[in-house]
Amino acid sequence: MGALLWLLIPLFAGLAASAWAWGTGRHNPGMPDHDTWEDLDRYQRLRSALTTGEHATTARVG
Repeated sequence: MGALLWLLIPLFAGLAASAWAWGTGRHNPGMPDHDTWEDLDRYQRLRSALTTGEHATTARVG
């Protein structure tokens, strides 16, 4: 019976996590963003900025 009581700990942890997620979640979410081309452009700009090598030279001091 003592071993079964240890199963209550994950059960209560799961219930607490569920209650926390429900309490902090958005109850009225907006429409989903379906602007795929804008997301692709943003990704390509980020990718090109990270591959230029400039980010490595600005971190060097002296």
